[in-house]
Amino acid sequence: MTERVVTVIVTHDRRDLLAESLTAVQAQTRRPDLVLVVDNASTDGTGDLVRERFPDVELVALAENTGGAGGFAVGVARALERDADLIWLMDDDTVAEPGALEALLEARRRISGPPALVASRVVWTDGREHPMNTPRIKPRATREELARATAARCVSIRSASFVSILVEAQAVRERGLPMADYFLWNDDFEFTTRLLRDREGVLCHDSVVTHKTRTFGDVETDPGDRFYYEVRNKVWLFTRSPGLTPMERVLYGGSTARRWVRTFARSRDRTVLRDGFVRGMRAGLRERPRPTGELIARWTTGDESED
Repeated sequence: MTERVVTVIVTHDRRDLLAESLTAVQAQTRRPDLVLVVDNASTDGTGDLVRERFPDVELVALAENTGGAGGFAVGVARALERDADLIWLMDDDTVAEPGALEALLEARRRISGPPALVASRVVWTDGREHPMNTPRIKPRATREELARATAARCVSIRSASFVSILVEAQAVRERGLPMADYFLWNDDFEFTTRLLRDREGVLCHDSVVTHKTRTFGDVETDPGDRFYYEVRNKVWLFTRSPGLTPMERVLYGGSTARRWVRTFARSRDRTVLRDGFVRGMRAGLRERPRPTGELIARWTTGDESED
């Protein structure tokens, strides 16, 4: 039986990049059964673009910018409502090669189980592997998992980014939606580690997408005042998310601390980073993420969804 694939793309004020992304999705050798675009209150004519140039796309127009985290939470929830078997998640600046989705599906077929998540290989505009979107290798993959992944030209992974991943809808129903209140950063890390705890996930080398960020680099590039979200969300993740084992909290907590040190060392304005760090730590320790279901209900009441 053919599995129903729903693609979810979240966008905000990047109509030209979104158009390129949607064009690539429609050019897939195995096209999705449905494409959903969640528009985070764009003001650049994104809604008109989708309606005029991509009439088959279902547009979910939100009245406020809910961030990438909120947008993906809304989009995944809508995909489940649309009876998805598999959900292909991607950013609006992701351009998939024509065989990207077919390769993800083929990897699932070749790996017994099959895996709950299959991620694409992400490159930058010049073809280099994009360091911002390198999945974390699964540190304690079994010999059987490694053998299955290798046979399918894949690598066992513990987490991945929302740039291009194919996830099982049933796994999402069991483990829950992305955390909408993260707003920006670490929402994909939290979601995929939660999805893959005690389950199999792989990186598929044959599925390739280009992530058209402005610059080539990773999350250590000077984040400015957005560092607040990095700190707050990491505190939430390490203290409240069920996605990580106690040992993983120590492992990833240590790597996060080292990354923050490098971020400070490279920053041109450490005062801004210090302010973001203090506010992020305070919010992470004193507050807790608001329930995702309640946020989605608030954001989508009377939304301008167009089938």
